[in-house]
Amino acid sequence: MALYEPFPNYIWNLSVSIAMESGGRIGEIVDMCQPIIEAAASGGDAGTPQFMKQWAAYGDKLIELAAEDEAKGRMFSASDKLERASLYLLVAERMQGHGAPGRKETYAKALDAFAKSTKLGKINRERVEIPLSTGTMPALYTRAQGPGPHPVVVYCNGLDSCKELLYWSRLPEALARRGISTLCVDQPGSGETLRLQGLPVDPHSESWASKAVDWLEAQADVDPKRIGMTGISLGGHFAPRAVAYEPRFASGAVWGANHNWREVQDKRLNREGENPVPHYWAHVMWAFGAKDMDEFLAKSTDMNLNGHMDRIKVPFLVTHGAHDRQISVAYADDLYDQLVNSPRREKVIFTAREGGVEHVGADNMAYGCDCIADWFAETLGGNAA
Repeated sequence: MALYEPFPNYIWNLSVSIAMESGGRIGEIVDMCQPIIEAAASGGDAGTPQFMKQWAAYGDKLIELAAEDEAKGRMFSASDKLERASLYLLVAERMQGHGAPGRKETYAKALDAFAKSTKLGKINRERVEIPLSTGTMPALYTRAQGPGPHPVVVYCNGLDSCKELLYWSRLPEALARRGISTLCVDQPGSGETLRLQGLPVDPHSESWASKAVDWLEAQADVDPKRIGMTGISLGGHFAPRAVAYEPRFASGAVWGANHNWREVQDKRLNREGENPVPHYWAHVMWAFGAKDMDEFLAKSTDMNLNGHMDRIKVPFLVTHGAHDRQISVAYADDLYDQLVNSPRREKVIFTAREGGVEHVGADNMAYGCDCIADWFAETLGGNAA
């Protein structure tokens, strides 16, 4: 099992895999990639404007086709096309450097398409805003079916994802099927919170995760004693930290064990391991609200879970891909070994036997999705069957 690799560099191939795993269609992806294969030959950063132009144009075409469906009253068909339009626009936007021409407009168009798709397709997700000490945390709330109160999982982004991509990972759908609701959040430093409010990463994730718990406790359909927390990629750093310092979480899991992210930065400076996005250092400085490298390294000092994990006293699942090219699988061992006070801890390393071996299962997200959904069904009182 490996990434589909139409391009000669990892970063562009990762974007393609994200699109494929999020509901993109292979024929559309081939059409978008074919004309820009040469543009990728100069490395991950060069050529990203061509990438955006190609992918955004396809998004525009799907928006047009959706409008034709809508005019005929074919709302579900329109919604399906708008989902893919939004996805391709978000993948295009994610590849650009901070402040790149057209980036803001592409993001706004993607959000519009997503919102319209939700409405036309009657999709089980509601956009909500959770008050923070400064600003708000936009989120997507997917409800478990049937009479509540239900358990719920807070699901957070990595460094460069957004709540829409969290939804498309299929975990909210898998949890809803198991009787569990999901709150996909654009926490500070990601998605709308970064792009539209300028709120940077808060390394102390419990500060915003606690606000999500406050909000959930006020919802009539939530069982406040059965709230879990998970995160993907860098969310695999934020989730354990939040569970360690917010005692109201009843269970936790990571989709990728990002145990010592500060150390990962030193490795990346030494060209060890792959970067997740083009223009990497500009992206992290933007996400952390840092004016230069020294300030970024200072602000990321606390991104290290060593010495904190003994505070976790609830069930906790660690998952990781055996061939993760970004974050060493050894960090999964570190996290698991330090969960000394968890009453039930589990470590699952996805191997070539099943797939999901790349970073957060970019080659096949089905295994991580199923595993984490079943974990929360077992530890929060959902149904795995």
